[in-house]
Amino acid sequence: MIGLTHYLLLAALLFAIGLFNALAKRNVIAVLMGVELMLNAVNINLLAFNRFVGISGVDGYAFMLIVLVVAATEVAVGLALIIKHFRESGNSDVTHIDWLKW
Repeated sequence: MIGLTHYLLLAALLFAIGLFNALAKRNVIAVLMGVELMLNAVNINLLAFNRFVGISGVDGYAFMLIVLVVAATEVAVGLALIIKHFRESGNSDVTHIDWLKW
């Protein structure tokens, strides 16, 4: 039987892969994919805790929908910034993005 521990291990594995991807890659699209993996790991945790520990039936689902909306807006804004930078400079390397610094 699949229990809470299995879901938490899967979420931890996804989060670790996403964190490695976000920190190790130099391509901006790969960094965004890593962030998305981390947010999906959070969603798995929210749904697992809602199913196995939750008292009310909708708390985990409501938080999951909020995380999905935040992830969608993060992707929209991130891709807009990436496209703007790529059109101006011609590359998508994270190390060359310094126009957001003060």
